[in-house]
Amino acid sequence: MADQILSLNRTDALAGGSLSFSERVAYLKKFGGHSQSFSTLQPGMEYFDLPGVGYIGYMRKWGMTFVLSDPVAAPADFERLLERFHLRHPNACYIQVSKPVVEVLHRRFGLYGTQFGSESRIPLETWSLSGKKKQILRTALNQAEKNGITVKERFSDDHTREISEAWIRTRKCKNNEIRFLIRPMQMDYRENERHFYAYQDGKAVGFIYFDPIYRNNRIISYVPNISRANANFRQGIFYTLMAHAMEVFKAEGVPYLDLGLIPLALDGDTEHQESQLLKRLLHGLYDHGNFLYNFKGLEFTKSRFRGDTCKTYCCHRRAIPALEFLAMFKLTRLL
Repeated sequence: MADQILSLNRTDALAGGSLSFSERVAYLKKFGGHSQSFSTLQPGMEYFDLPGVGYIGYMRKWGMTFVLSDPVAAPADFERLLERFHLRHPNACYIQVSKPVVEVLHRRFGLYGTQFGSESRIPLETWSLSGKKKQILRTALNQAEKNGITVKERFSDDHTREISEAWIRTRKCKNNEIRFLIRPMQMDYRENERHFYAYQDGKAVGFIYFDPIYRNNRIISYVPNISRANANFRQGIFYTLMAHAMEVFKAEGVPYLDLGLIPLALDGDTEHQESQLLKRLLHGLYDHGNFLYNFKGLEFTKSRFRGDTCKTYCCHRRAIPALEFLAMFKLTRLL
């Protein structure tokens, strides 16, 4: 009898269930509390759906499966959804997931859960620009004001592609926009996106797209998933746009502002479920891999906001998932 039940459960898991797009949006608005939940609806994603529970978003590259963020489901249902997903995708890698997901995958299936980076959240109720450690923010705002920079929220594109293409040419990765870990600028689904533009002499010179983060059908935070600026201003424009948007969100009663992934910003200690070899390699990539991506610059920029940080992880079967990471870098267009 037990074998029959196990067989039925396996058949049900492999069969999966198909949610409509509007049903996924409903799950997003109820359970989309991860900084990348909104990004699970980006173009090119595939889905493992469990009606009545939620869904997992993933992409494939070179025959490998890469899950983005926590399941879009109630935390109490993570284990149920992950177990069923694992039956179909036993060799999947999980990118930018929280500790509760790590604990399930390590305990149930023996996967490693190695820190991939950090995330930062700012309580907006107590947010201010005062304090010695935020001097760089105040300096950037003063410089922007002297240069005649103003910020406005806009709901239509304003020189967006022109700014973006010029910005990309200044990056380490010049050929394409990064995807997967950073959702693309053009999304079919854009409900509750917020767009803030910086202007000089009436022309847009930078912008940030903020994505909503939900809990129980309420927006509890925003995350700046797309940011671009004229190369002449760079961080000063980012700080100015962020400070303006944060004041707007604070006035609206939004509790938090998330800063999203800070890749390879790693804790020095190694947890019991982490791969020591991979952790060592990731530390080395942070120290010597700035030719691939500006890891150090991004960490410095986001650290200026003095948010509350937490760890984010990747889960993987092999201690050194070299081929998997190469495939992921190709998937994200870093290589």
